[in-house]
Amino acid sequence: MTSVVARALLALRGLRTRLVVAFVLVAVVSALSTGALAFREARTGVLQQSQDAVIRQFRDSVDAVAAGIPTEPDQQAMDALVGQVARANQSQRWQVLATYGRRRASFGARDAFDRLSPELLASVRDQPSAVFQRVSAGGGPVLVVGLPVAYGNGRGGPPALSGLVMYLVVPQDTEQAYVKAMITAIKDAALWAVGLAVVLALFAARGVLRPVRALRRATRRMAEGHLDVRLAVNGSDELADLSRSFNDTAAALERSVTELRRLEAQARRFVADVSHELRTPLAAMSSVTDVLDEGAGRLDPETATAVGLISEETVRLARLVEDLMEVSRFDAGAAQLSLDEIDLAESVRRTLASRGWLDRVDTRLPAPGALRARVDPRRLDVVVANLVGNALRHGAPPVVVSLHATGGAPAGARAVIEVRDAGPGIPPGALPHVFERFYKADTSRTRSESSGLGLAITAENVALHGGRISARNAAGGGAVLTVELPLHRHGAADGPGESA
Repeated sequence: MTSVVARALLALRGLRTRLVVAFVLVAVVSALSTGALAFREARTGVLQQSQDAVIRQFRDSVDAVAAGIPTEPDQQAMDALVGQVARANQSQRWQVLATYGRRRASFGARDAFDRLSPELLASVRDQPSAVFQRVSAGGGPVLVVGLPVAYGNGRGGPPALSGLVMYLVVPQDTEQAYVKAMITAIKDAALWAVGLAVVLALFAARGVLRPVRALRRATRRMAEGHLDVRLAVNGSDELADLSRSFNDTAAALERSVTELRRLEAQARRFVADVSHELRTPLAAMSSVTDVLDEGAGRLDPETATAVGLISEETVRLARLVEDLMEVSRFDAGAAQLSLDEIDLAESVRRTLASRGWLDRVDTRLPAPGALRARVDPRRLDVVVANLVGNALRHGAPPVVVSLHATGGAPAGARAVIEVRDAGPGIPPGALPHVFERFYKADTSRTRSESSGLGLAITAENVALHGGRISARNAAGGGAVLTVELPLHRHGAADGPGESA
């Protein structure tokens, strides 16, 4: 469930989602802005056209009957006037009103005078032209028109107000229906525009993300070691420039890595060839030094010292050559395991005894036969000897070697070999590098018995068994080197690179 939520959150934060959201937002804003402007202009046009037509028709109707209006109309004349105007436009549901001084006449609803606002009444009194106002009544819009009636003076001058004012109250249901229809049309158009924007955004995002996905796949293949991967370049936009830059970078990286691999292979071959060529003269030198060592007692002190020094250096050089040969086999992938089921505790004891370390090392080993595993005896001997020799050279007594098993299930059971000393420990800055080749924690010690390859070879042998090796400093002082080896027993499959 957590992984599903995590993938959903990553998808929401993805480039595709951001592109689609951006397209949709632009489409929504554009559709709403265009719709709002179109609605405002269309609504204004519809209402203006309707208003002008109503006012013109109302004026024509009043002018048609104005000639028969007395100079000072009584109530009967006013009732007849509003009736004539209303019946002439009966199909349009007009409510016609008239005022003359305190007299009032109406044709239609009796409460029509309530829809005449004080502002409209004041405007009609102040100017001779028609005045209109839109109000809301009965749940819908209503157009109210006030038209003062004027008489000509017969001399060509401006007409004089008669004091009679005609009012028209007409509902605008048709216009309201037009406005609602426009709103519905604009809303539908906006929805279609948003839907089209989503579709276009998906296509656009697909086109934009196609080279990005290709770049991601190419990057992953390059990370897996396929340095010959290249991108297809189409077009001349920024993404095409990115693809070209990637191809140029990949080509330069391929050339550099190829050259580095060539130099590395050449260096490995050089080390292997030199080590191989040195074995024959070293064998001859070892034979000579053995003869000289036997006769060292008959030599004068200075010559005997020189012979001893030559003998020690020959042994050290022979050990270095053997280490270099072993490293070259690891680099070439030629190192293999010769597995055999052995008693691990007995193997550790034999390693210590063969080097004369039993009296210098404390052991904490299980009972004979209690812990058996399929390992390469020769390589396990190298591992234990290098760890203990390193503790004796660079640590301080007591040096303790312990062996025990860990892990409950057979598939996860491991043998743990731990070598601990009571010396000053390993400098914190050197801990990540102790298993590197030719690394020495004390850089001022340019010459020592160690070649700097022992722990590196130990790590390679442990990895060849499918195990792990680590180094740390104990809380009470001293270094602790730990090796974990899988317990391959009878019937267990051999691991990769193993041969029985």
